[in-house]
Amino acid sequence: MPKSRKEKEKIVAELVEDLNKAKSLVFTNYQGLTVNDIQELRNKIQEKEGDYKVIKNSLLQKALEKSELKGIEVGEMKGSLALGFGFADEVAAAKEIYTFAKGKEVPKMSGGLLEGKYLDENEIVALAKLPSKEELLARVVGSINAPVSGFVNVLAGNLRGLGSVLNNIKEAKS
Repeated sequence: MPKSRKEKEKIVAELVEDLNKAKSLVFTNYQGLTVNDIQELRNKIQEKEGDYKVIKNSLLQKALEKSELKGIEVGEMKGSLALGFGFADEVAAAKEIYTFAKGKEVPKMSGGLLEGKYLDENEIVALAKLPSKEELLARVVGSINAPVSGFVNVLAGNLRGLGSVLNNIKEAKS
């Protein structure tokens, strides 16, 4: 059943709000995905404080025109579009879509936005392959911790050496 004008206006208004608050967007062609696949992908992205919405191209174009994002033409993108939104983490939506699509034909990423700048398919894939924030933070902490661990091992080595010398003296006197 077709949506009424009021329903479409409400969808566009919600979409404009989501477009304006999203840190990143990923445009995907979802043709070939089942409803269960879409729901599974949506749940994975929502766990990372994002969203995945299937949107009619004409409504998306209207929402883009009303949003703060400029210079994006939906007509240039082929097929039926779904959007992956990254609200908290810039790469979370792209990462989840990329991981979900491994070994499958769909969904196919056709571009995206990061900080208002349009990224093509290759740039979005490169973004998805980046390590997550948690991985990068763990690497930084490991790098900071390495000199401290080395220093502790050096001090422990001196104590072990002293203990070994004292033990040898004790055995020599026995």
